[in-house]
Parts: sequence; structure tokens; C-alpha cells
Amino acid sequence: MSQTTPTPTTTTSTTIAGASRPSQSRGRRFLRWFRKIGWRHIVAIAALAFALFPVIWIASASFNPTSSLQGQQLIPDDPTFDNYRTLFDDPNVPYGKWFVNTMVIAGTATIVNTILCAMAAYAFSRMRFKGRRTGLLSILLVQMFPQILAIVALFAIMQNIGRVFPAVGLGSQAGLILIYLGGALGVNTWLMKGFFDSIPRSLDESAKIDGATHFQIFRIIILPLAAPVLAVVALLTFILLINDFLIASVMLNDVEEYTLAVGLYRFIDGRYGANWGPFAAGALLASIPVILLFQFLQRYIVSGLTQGAVKE
Repeated sequence: MSQTTPTPTTTTSTTIAGASRPSQSRGRRFLRWFRKIGWRHIVAIAALAFALFPVIWIASASFNPTSSLQGQQLIPDDPTFDNYRTLFDDPNVPYGKWFVNTMVIAGTATIVNTILCAMAAYAFSRMRFKGRRTGLLSILLVQMFPQILAIVALFAIMQNIGRVFPAVGLGSQAGLILIYLGGALGVNTWLMKGFFDSIPRSLDESAKIDGATHFQIFRIIILPLAAPVLAVVALLTFILLINDFLIASVMLNDVEEYTLAVGLYRFIDGRYGANWGPFAAGALLASIPVILLFQFLQRYIVSGLTQGAVKE
């Protein structure tokens, strides 16, 4: 009898078909993963690159020895600290003075603004008095108009105040702090009031039964519970004030009284080709206080988010 053996063609086609099935299944799994989750990774990576590229570019420019836009490279050939030395060694660039001025103005205005907003928010949240609703609506209405509309009026007011009280008039840091206090008071008050409304009133009533006054309730009970919103308000206010240029440039006249935003602008104005490196170094140093403050307040911000996500 003759025996029949399978042809090589049949064996080969079976092997190829068996090998193609796992590859096809892997391809289908990848497509399903990409449709559900994978595209999010691409969007996240694109957003991260878009956010980090300016920071990397400025950091690279601060160490670039050419100090010009024309010679800017993402990775400088010979990194150097000459741009940082220029900021502190050049007698025409009092960068240290500008840095101290910015910290004093922004820090003082942030602390006082946070305290005033907390007190106002407590009054609107816990007390009932005539004109309460009108006051809240007035604060909200005022915040709808940007401060740039009031620059001319602020300039005239501070000029007239300076004739009577030069210490808080035009060109003084104290006068600029007073302007900053009024600028961010409304929106921060509304933000804090919403948080205070979420704190149970039963705590206030229990404290009143024990003989506590409104100030004691505010200081001992409300403020510790409102630490997350206080941290958020302080952080946002500090970032806003340290980056402000328009109002500070109008109100400050002396180069020794400049803030970082105004001083660095005057330093690089019309001289981008020669002063780009020191400008980048100064901008990078100016970001350090904001980063440190965010790291210090991060635990309060995170605790506030987690507490708000848990329903008791």
C-alpha cells in the first residue's frame, strides 16, 4: 500500500495562520487600550511638554554664555553662572533690592489680605445684619471690572494722598500695598465665604453655649478648620502680586523701589540682544519663592481636597 504524507504547503500555511492569530489579537488589544486609555497618555505628554518647554528654555538661557537671543540653544555648549553674577555685580542693576522689595510688598499684602478676607467672609457667613446681601452683591459687581480701568483714578488718588501723607502716596511701597489690598479683597472674600458656609453651624452654637465670643469662635474654631482655603487664597494672592507689572510700573518711580517685574522689564527694555541671559536668570530666581511657598502649603491644599471628597 502506498502511504500519503501531508504536503509541505499545508504544514506551512497552518503554521503561518497560527502565528498570525496572536499578532492580530495583540493588535486588537492595543487598539482597545489606545481607545480607552492610551490617547490620554498622549494628551498628558503633550500638555506636559507644552508646560515645561518655556521653563526649560528660560533655565537654559540663564546658563548660556552668549546672553543673547540669537545664540540661544536648548542645551548650551559651555554653561556658566556669568548671567547670575551680572545680576548681583552690576551697580546699575540692583537685583537684590528688587527681590527684597517684591518679597516685602507681596508678602505683606498677601498676609494682610488673607486676614481681612477671612474676617469679612466670617461676618458675611455667620452674621445677619442690614445690608449684608447688598454688600455681597456690591463686592461681586466691583470684581467684574478689571483693575486696569481704575489705573488713572488710582494714580490721581495716590498723588493727592502723597501731598498730605507722603509715606503712603505715589511712589511708595506702602501705597502700592494698600492698592493691592483692595484689588484682591472681593474675590477672595467670596471664595472664603463659600468655604465657611460648609462648616457646620452647630460648632458655633456649642461654643456660644460655653460662653465664647465671635472673635474666639473665629480664631479657635473657624480658622483651623478653614486652613485649606486660607492656604489657597494666600498662594493665589502671592502669585498674582509677585507677577504684577502694570500697577507697579505706574505707582513706583524710583529704581530703588522697583519690584522684580518692573525692574527686569526696565533692565531688558530695548536691549534683548545683550541682556537676555541675565533677564532669564532673574526670572528663574524670582520663581523660587513661589515654588517654596507652594511646597510649604501643599499639605493644606491636599488635605482640603481630600476632606471635601469625603462625606461624613
